Amino acid sequence: MTITIKKQSLLQKLPSIDRIIEYCQKQDAFSQIPRNVWIDSGRKVIEHYRHAILNDSHNIIEDQVGIDSLYLQIYEKAKQILSPKLIRVVNATGIVVHTNLGRSCLSHISTQHILDVALHYSNLEFDLSVGKRGSRYSSVEAIICQITGAEAAMVVNNNAAAVMLCLDTFARDKEVIISRGELVEIGGSFRIPDVMTKSGAILKEVGTTNRTRVIDYEKAISSTTALILKVHKSNYRIIGFTSEVPLNELVMLGKKSNIPVMEDLGSGTLIDFSKYGLIYEPTVQDSVKTGADIITFSGDKLLGGPQAGIIIGNKTLIDSIKRNPFTRALRIDKLTLAALESTFRLYLDEYQAIREIPTLRSLLQPIEIIATKADQLNQVLNQIGSSELQIDILKLSSQAGGGALPEFEVPSVCLGIRVQGISVNQIEKFMRKHSPPIIGRIEGERFIMDLRTVQEEDVEYICQAFKQLLEGKRS
Repeated sequence: MTITIKKQSLLQKLPSIDRIIEYCQKQDAFSQIPRNVWIDSGRKVIEHYRHAILNDSHNIIEDQVGIDSLYLQIYEKAKQILSPKLIRVVNATGIVVHTNLGRSCLSHISTQHILDVALHYSNLEFDLSVGKRGSRYSSVEAIICQITGAEAAMVVNNNAAAVMLCLDTFARDKEVIISRGELVEIGGSFRIPDVMTKSGAILKEVGTTNRTRVIDYEKAISSTTALILKVHKSNYRIIGFTSEVPLNELVMLGKKSNIPVMEDLGSGTLIDFSKYGLIYEPTVQDSVKTGADIITFSGDKLLGGPQAGIIIGNKTLIDSIKRNPFTRALRIDKLTLAALESTFRLYLDEYQAIREIPTLRSLLQPIEIIATKADQLNQVLNQIGSSELQIDILKLSSQAGGGALPEFEVPSVCLGIRVQGISVNQIEKFMRKHSPPIIGRIEGERFIMDLRTVQEEDVEYICQAFKQLLEGKRS
């Protein structure tokens, strides 16, 4: 590599790390930043410019490598290092259970319970009634059984783990019968067949993609059959010439053949949404009433709680799962238990659950309330920049998200925004870089914000962001 006179001059201008340390030690701005953080930041900034100079990659000028300029960059990099990477965002996408944005938001009641347990000692594995070691599942098992009607319950860290643990417990090196139409792929490219293979179970497919009958299951039963598995197609639908076997018919077949029947509900719900004008989704309670031996579902989707995999069903079978050594590797911590317990307790009163659990509140929010929010935000934004903002109030649809309710499209009200002199891609990027980030979508050359998923406290941040965007444009 040829080092030109200009490169040599710039490299010589670049201060040493010792010079940086000496300079930064005298700056008040660094007094609250750990020494090792800003020294590491200084090394990274210097190395960045050295690499850029040698490779002609950024058209560097002398003012950029002076110590006054570098000092500001080192300070900014140090602040970035000290800032949390996992932060809150404003969800203006209209997707209620947004997998990329943290799925379900917890209720205030749940977060208060988490805080109380986190700040103090707790009876996590201590039975207060007898003064001896107890089970960590005892804090949630009773309430889960009360709400769902199940005999017994336990919890692991997510639903994929719940399925794998059940299969490992009952079907290692044995056959599990499942319909071809239920070999679904869940989030992150995890597929039911792969989960089954990892558990040690032998997959035995029956029927076809679109049609499976009871006789298909019956013919597949053999001396090595350990389990009949039904997987709820929570993230897609097959329409047209189709048929599938209802869970209650599989339960009857299981009892007749003395084979346990397990249902993976995926994003299980405890509320019948059809009562509130939405599409019907089988509830956990419905599955329990069929007599299914084992049922698994998620805690952080339609339930509206923390990430967890919940296993309910026959007490003898649940006790066997609890004894599986993998249970310890997949168990949840005290904070998740606190959140899950308080979330389930809200379901003792269905209307309280709808009021307090953000996921349910967003899904079931009347269109009139969303329209009012849209009108109010529209008025405020027009006051900020009526001549520069073009705002359209649009009637679009929200989605459940999280691999749940694939046919769920509920009417919503959105704001579609254009800014004079700024492209829609620039608007989206600015909003995404704002603190806190505002995540919307681009549609029809507008920046779209769906008010169904915008929380009341988010409105102020949206207004601040557009105010800053316009101020930057004017300057």
